Amino acid sequence: MTLYGVGLGPGEADLVTVRGKRVLENADVVYSPGRLSRSVALEHVSEETIGDLDFPMTKDEAKLRAAWKAAAAEIAPNAREGDVAFVTLGDPNVYSTFGHLRRTLEAFHPDVDLEIVPGVSAVTAFATALGVEIEAGAGLSLREAANGAAPTGPDRMILFKVTDAPATHEGLVDAGYDVTYGRRLFMEQGETLVTADPSALADRDYYTLAYAEKRDLEIDSATAAFARDGGSAGGSSASDDHERT
Repeated sequence: MTLYGVGLGPGEADLVTVRGKRVLENADVVYSPGRLSRSVALEHVSEETIGDLDFPMTKDEAKLRAAWKAAAAEIAPNAREGDVAFVTLGDPNVYSTFGHLRRTLEAFHPDVDLEIVPGVSAVTAFATALGVEIEAGAGLSLREAANGAAPTGPDRMILFKVTDAPATHEGLVDAGYDVTYGRRLFMEQGETLVTADPSALADRDYYTLAYAEKRDLEIDSATAAFARDGGSAGGSSASDDHERT
């Protein structure tokens, strides 16, 4: 009998992994911490299977700890008697609420067996949505940029929770970065937007991220020479080989 932490992916129901879908369909109860994850889970399970949990919208740590203790107390007995799932957008181990549940269970219900089912994270989904390639060998850092924060330093960064895009943009541009923003990428709820214009994102939205790359960054992979040199870089073409036979 097991509690499964299931990553639902960025928000579109068909981006749930095959394993995640199988776990959800076989679970006795599927717990959801919020509206968005609940709506995705309902694409794969019935309403009767869903177990909602109440988490206060607060930064008060005492209230949050109490809420997680209550959630763990609700989930643990069912996980001892059957298979249950706790769903979260993205991946359970990447900027996820699931870590709070795991730590609470380890502290108060250590006998509960736990297994994590990874999901497609915004860390990877953003690259496709924004048309960005992270080449082999490239460095990439994750940062949080809530409330206008503009962390700098690494050549390439993914910034989460960009809730004040204009302020963040100003700091990044001053530090020498080119920036592209993505809002609600691969999500069925709300409007998906990809833009380099921070004014288009002036309203606050938790599900906004940015890709920042140093303006003077030089990227030169072996195959990049094909585009630069018109396909003549290095080696011979198939026709050249044929002519020599």
